[in-house]
Amino acid sequence: MAEFLGLDTSNYTTSAAVFDSESMSITQKKLPLPVKDGERGLRQSDALFHHVRQLPETASMLISGRSFSAVGVSVRPRNIPGSYMPCFLAGETAGELISSSLGIPLYKTSHQVGHILAALYSAGKLSLIDGDKPFIAFHLSGGTTDCLLCRPDSDEVIRCEEIARSLDLKAGQAVDRVGVMLGLKFPCGTELEKLALQSDRIYKIHPPMKDGSCSLSGLENICAKMLSDGEKPCDIALYCIKYIESALIKMTEYAIEKYGEIPLVYAGGVMSDTIIKNSVLSRFEADFAEPAFSSDNSAGVAVYAWIKEKNKCRS
Repeated sequence: MAEFLGLDTSNYTTSAAVFDSESMSITQKKLPLPVKDGERGLRQSDALFHHVRQLPETASMLISGRSFSAVGVSVRPRNIPGSYMPCFLAGETAGELISSSLGIPLYKTSHQVGHILAALYSAGKLSLIDGDKPFIAFHLSGGTTDCLLCRPDSDEVIRCEEIARSLDLKAGQAVDRVGVMLGLKFPCGTELEKLALQSDRIYKIHPPMKDGSCSLSGLENICAKMLSDGEKPCDIALYCIKYIESALIKMTEYAIEKYGEIPLVYAGGVMSDTIIKNSVLSRFEADFAEPAFSSDNSAGVAVYAWIKEKNKCRS
């Protein structure tokens, strides 16, 4: 049992990774999908087309000269009924072909579990999936703003139960919509943060909340009005980030009040924002994924394959 291949074809990134269980190291290759200037995303049919074109190049760089014990692939956004996006078909099909041709096991999971495992690996906290103690995980990205109660699970590795979520617009969507509004290139997270760091404004924001869940739908309209009123782009960028930060802190407070002081883990592309990260760490003891493991990636999916194979060998 040595190397494990992971594949993830999320909505905006084609990703392949190799997890070496002896050195506990990960090698990954990611290619962003092309999005035209001024646009805020891709249609699913276009995303699937680009993944099919990019996956051979992405995976071949890592597969050549290696032998694998198993392959893991993300096949759905989340492990809940009805969770489906066509773009994951590209990775699932490739995983099935590799598994069949090499005669190795194929393990399927969700994009969300992959994100959480990548964060745990990055933070050196894979021990949280041993035993039966729960932890709280946040997954903030273009399609998800979830606060989850997570428990180790022999079948799914991590079983997630929703604590709270965004009731409308997702955090990553808000970042990208405001970023495109300000003339930034999609995906906008990194450039929006750079712009926000030029601002010296201090904001006190109280986003709408209901039972721990947040509403972000008003953020885009507020930022559009700020722009039409002539406010500086850096101030608008900071307002956007601080709005999401305020919602995240309130969600965290709600989860702690409900479940007590248990480990906190933050995953997803939005969590690579240092403004938000530093604010959270000033209030809570928590673990974050490193930037390379925050944005969409297959690292956690490769780790998933290792854990599933390890558990099978133990049984």
